[in-house]
Amino acid sequence: MGFPHISFFYLFSTFLLMKITVGDAATCSDCFTHSRAAYYPNSDEQGTETGACGFGTFGATINGGDVSAASDLYRDGVGCGACYQVRCTNSNLCSDKGVTVVITDHGASDRTDFILSRRAFGRMAQTTDGAASLLAFGVVDIEYRRVSCIYPSKNITIKIDENSNYPHYLAFVIWYQQGKKDITAVQLCETQSFGCKLLDRSYGAVWTTSSPPSGSLSIRMLFSDDDDETWVVPVNDIPQDWTPGNTYDSGVQVNL
Repeated sequence: MGFPHISFFYLFSTFLLMKITVGDAATCSDCFTHSRAAYYPNSDEQGTETGACGFGTFGATINGGDVSAASDLYRDGVGCGACYQVRCTNSNLCSDKGVTVVITDHGASDRTDFILSRRAFGRMAQTTDGAASLLAFGVVDIEYRRVSCIYPSKNITIKIDENSNYPHYLAFVIWYQQGKKDITAVQLCETQSFGCKLLDRSYGAVWTTSSPPSGSLSIRMLFSDDDDETWVVPVNDIPQDWTPGNTYDSGVQVNL
């Protein structure tokens, strides 16, 4: 008569184990996700200079040209600047390491999550001949995961957009976004009065305000993921006479 009780507890324990295992798998930040990737068919080896993130020519050359457009991972611009390890799954052609790419554009092709630069697409292969074979396929099965962006010799940099109009309208993008979190909010602060205002995300990675404060300016960036968020304040300010087209070194590197 005790057998039904043993069976019940056995089944209950098994259910708990399965629930925990599935929960761990669902929250695993280092796990790979299966998908597909293509490459820019009409580009040179590097990325595009007109990407939807607003990086301009910088978006073609950052990370040595190992860049990519993303579909769902673009996330209305929040995904701009994020880094992913992407590796194709053909064991005869593809390396275990794959390639690390930076998201600089938005786009999809034939159920893909990534449209890589030609350079990045070929770098998933084990050999030069293998790279040619991958390019001939055009679209390949891949697996990917989010990884930290690392720029050892670069600080986070503020690039003033050429469409800015001093002192009435300020737009800028953030170069060399570092770490594994997204920049989800940006504040612009006047350094003398310490008054701050939240900026609008115009599109992609472009942040704007039609009434920038006067004087030297400080940028505060909110780095976020599913677990927590952290405000980062650069060491260096944007000078009060900021100029469209100029870049300003923040003086900080981030490993979040």
